Amino acid sequence: MRYRRLQVHYAMVAPPGPAWPFDEWWPTDRLRILVQACWRPDADLYESATALEVTVALAGVDEDDIDIQLFDDVLVVEGHRRLAPAPPEALYHVAGIRQGAFHVALSLPARIDPEHVEARADRGLLRITLPKRGDG
Repeated sequence: MRYRRLQVHYAMVAPPGPAWPFDEWWPTDRLRILVQACWRPDADLYESATALEVTVALAGVDEDDIDIQLFDDVLVVEGHRRLAPAPPEALYHVAGIRQGAFHVALSLPARIDPEHVEARADRGLLRITLPKRGDG
């Protein structure tokens, strides 16, 4: 797990163009979702009197494949989930586990003390504690 503090505001620029260029290749929306270039894991963020607490569902993701970036106004968690491939002769009947690159960006409702951020992996969940700054 890598943690980087960036003293800039977060900006995301979406490139112009079609949302999905391969419509004829994937007969169902379900299959299309599974092969997206980047998926978003489920995440919770709540605020207590002293900190913001973030939980991100990352079952099956190695800690070395997680990158945490703290901007002035946003927390970004990115990485990659790699699952073992099915045998070549296998035929999927259900395919619901997303693989590949993931990205989640959470707006921060309070100023954070970046020197005391804590992150830990616990039973498939990434838990991040972001202490609030005392200066308001």
